[in-house]
Order: sequence, then structure tokens, then C-alpha cells
Amino acid sequence: MLDRTAVHLRRGLARRSRRIVDSYAFSSAVFCLIAANAVLLGIETYSGLMYQWHGALKAAEHFFLAVFTIEILLRAAAHADRPRDFLRDPWNVFDLIVVVVAFMPFARENATALRLLRLARVLRAARFLPQLRIVIVAVGKSLPGTLSFALVGALLLYVYAMVGWVLLAEGDPEHFGSFGRAALTLFLLMTLDGLGDAVRGGLEVSRWTIFYFGSFVLLGSFLLVNLLIGVVINSLEEARELEKEREGPVPRRQPRGDDPTEALRAQLAAARHALDAVESGLVASPASCVCRGAGQAGRTGA
Repeated sequence: MLDRTAVHLRRGLARRSRRIVDSYAFSSAVFCLIAANAVLLGIETYSGLMYQWHGALKAAEHFFLAVFTIEILLRAAAHADRPRDFLRDPWNVFDLIVVVVAFMPFARENATALRLLRLARVLRAARFLPQLRIVIVAVGKSLPGTLSFALVGALLLYVYAMVGWVLLAEGDPEHFGSFGRAALTLFLLMTLDGLGDAVRGGLEVSRWTIFYFGSFVLLGSFLLVNLLIGVVINSLEEARELEKEREGPVPRRQPRGDDPTEALRAQLAAARHALDAVESGLVASPASCVCRGAGQAGRTGA
């Protein structure tokens, strides 16, 4: 009996809390508070304002912390009937960590850690912006592909840096005097920064260096960058699909005035009309006339 009562109470609490959390007013209010918290962090960077309004800014910080604590408690209460689902959502876990760690003694005593935690609250705005949430998920999904891109880029950079050091170390020591200088020069060339100076320095050594720089720019700046763009775009598509699955299928609304019975009646009328047309065609065809005459002759003979 007590278990049934507890289950009923949890379901009622979850239902009422979910009604609040899923409302547009609640989401808008939380988003406005996150934006106000971001403004507060920006104001605190001005020492004059911080000294003049120290008490008010401190009270505002406690207010934001209290509001965000109430918010996370409401979100947890919305999952009172299924607590595991609350922890399955990464955004809920992130919000919980940001709020709970703010109450830890080491965070309260360390000003740098506290500022970083308060800055992390601003990132929570992504929860209320679907497009930003898609971009963040896409960045996370593109990390494995980006790692592969970085390995290929590092290998290409290493090979070309060694070749550049061998060919241009004596003629252009400013850019290729050592492996580190050559790697830094080529890394900047991936962004096409300083390409003209590097090519002019190489041409003073040999005119054939144009093929060296041209092949590197082709592979490093165009091919690898386009591959990276392809990885990011693919991750964006996957993130959009996940967002659609997260939101769930949108039920189609039936237009007003559309009666299923009337639609069936129209289909039956069309079918009858088609059958009438087929019968009329059979009656009017010569074959049907011959068959009808043969039938009449047979009946006469009988």
C-alpha cells in the first residue's frame, strides 16, 4: 500500500514538474537569466564597477546560483518517476555538475575555478538554442575524423618540412634553417599566410622550388582543408538527424473539414464510374456484338 502511494506521489510530482519545465515561459525565463548572468560576468571585468557595486554584484551572483539550483531541482523532479532518464541526457548531467560543483568548498575558495564555473553556465544557453545545440553535437562527432585529419596533416607537414630543410636550409635560413622553422613556415602556408615571401625566397635558390610550394599548397591548403570541411558537414547532418530523433516525430494534423467517410465515398463513386465505363466499352465493342449474336443463335437453335 505504501509502495503504491509512493509511486502515485512520484508520478504526480513528475507530471506537475514536467508541465512547468516543458513550458515556453520556463525556458524563456531560464534563457534570460543565463544571458543576464553573462552580462554580470562581463561587468565584473571592470575593476571600477566591481569596487563600486561589490555588494550588489555579490548578491546578484547568489541570486543566480539559487535560481539555477531551483531549476535543476525542477528538472530532476520532472524525472521523479524515471530517475535514470534524467542522467541519460548529457545536458542534464552538465547542468548538474555546474550547479553542484559551485557549492564545493574548493570552488568557493578558488576565484579562478569559480569564474570558470560561472562561465560554464553561459554554455547552458545551448540547451535552449536548437541550432547551437546541433553545432556543438556536430563538433563532438567530428572529433574522430578531425583526429585522422590531424594525423595525415602532421605526416604531410613532417615530410615537406624535412624536404624543405634539405633543399632550402642554406638559401633561406630564415624560413627553413631548421626542422622547427620549416614546419612553422609550412603550417602558416596552410592558411596561405606569407606564401609570397616563402616563394620568393625559394625562387632565389632554384626555380624548381615552385613545384615544391605548389604541391604543398595544393595538398595542404586545398585537399586537406576540403576533407576537414567534408568531415564537419557530415557530422552536422548526423547531428541534425539526432536532433530530429530527440524531438520525436511530429504528428500530422488532419485538415479541418476532411471527413474519412466522405473520402471513402468519393473513392467508391470513382470506382463505380470506372466500372461503368468498362462495361460501356465492352458493350460497344464488336467482339461483344459477335458473342451476343452467337448466343442468340444458339438459343434459337435450342
